[in-house]
Amino acid sequence: MSVSVEAGTSRPDQARATRTLTVTGLNHALHDGYTDLIYVLLPVWQAEFALSYGLLALLRGLYAGAMAGLQIPVGRLAERIDGKIILIAGTALSALGYVLAGFSGGVIGLGLALALSGAGSSTQHPIASSAVSRAYGAAARGPLGIYNFSGDLGKAAIPAATSILLVIMSWRHTLLVLALAGLLVAVRIALWMPSVGKGAERKTAAASHHASAGRGFSWLLAIGILDTAVRMGFLTFLPFLLRDKGAALPTNGLALAMVFIGGAAGKFTCGWLGARVGTLRTVLITEGGTAVLILAVLMLPLAPAIVLLPLLGLMLNGTSSVLYGTVPELTPAHQTERAFALFYTGTIGSGAIAPVIYGLLGDALGPTLATAATALTALAICPLAVALARHLGDDRATT
Repeated sequence: MSVSVEAGTSRPDQARATRTLTVTGLNHALHDGYTDLIYVLLPVWQAEFALSYGLLALLRGLYAGAMAGLQIPVGRLAERIDGKIILIAGTALSALGYVLAGFSGGVIGLGLALALSGAGSSTQHPIASSAVSRAYGAAARGPLGIYNFSGDLGKAAIPAATSILLVIMSWRHTLLVLALAGLLVAVRIALWMPSVGKGAERKTAAASHHASAGRGFSWLLAIGILDTAVRMGFLTFLPFLLRDKGAALPTNGLALAMVFIGGAAGKFTCGWLGARVGTLRTVLITEGGTAVLILAVLMLPLAPAIVLLPLLGLMLNGTSSVLYGTVPELTPAHQTERAFALFYTGTIGSGAIAPVIYGLLGDALGPTLATAATALTALAICPLAVALARHLGDDRATT
């Protein structure tokens, strides 16, 4: 009898977790697609409003800045308001921003609309990641990898759909169609997603564990910042490295696509790998592999270098899923949203700053040595992973 009761209670829990992952994955795909469709529209806006490259970069920066800067306040807000409500409001706000962008008559209105849309997108990383981690509990690493992977699907699908829509209608009508898709996702969240609850309702009394977790989270955040810096720094120089090996422009495009395909696979698989072999071993594999493969791409001729790019993409992006999956283990239950917000803010900020730093290094030393510096940065993550493992249950026995 007890077995049947257990089975009966686990099925609703599993169904609840599956619905949470499905809806948050759909939402992640939407928001990441919203973020990257701006790249498709920049040339259109340049022709429409006669904008300089500096103003175009500012438009992109307004969206990214609002998204990154508001994640920590959103994490704190989730301690007072049900996260599901915040996620619905944020998705609707992001869609509304694109509605207003479609009606904008100048660059100021366009910039304000993009900032509004970016503010809406600030809700999805901390709230949705926390919802998935709570839905799956100790088994959350793999599902968080799937959640992370869903964003890559959106980055591929929505800009591609935007390009097709721009052929058959104006950019203003295209944005209205995309905004309608966002509103439909907000409705789906309201109808399908289980309640997330308020962070304040989940306080626990494990103070000593929390103190240790806090120290571990600092190592985790440092690894996340450096891992993002490696990825963005390498991608900054990759087209120039391949050009110097004799690659034509179409070959460069193919090479980048191969990196991104491998990266999507890495996000999908490495979360599960981390759950099976532990965070320390997985990070050592991915970061060590990243360093070796970057150096191999530097030394090899064009054809074999391109062959290695999917595997390099897997290593470059694989660490991120492991790190996201580790955030809940190092965070008090009522502060998970705040921790995810801080982690995403740090990694997004690193993604903005790292290309500038490595670019200056490239000006001083040349692209080859600057790219080699990204490999050294990847290796520098390994001792940080050893320090992090002391705070993790799955790795403590191996350190």
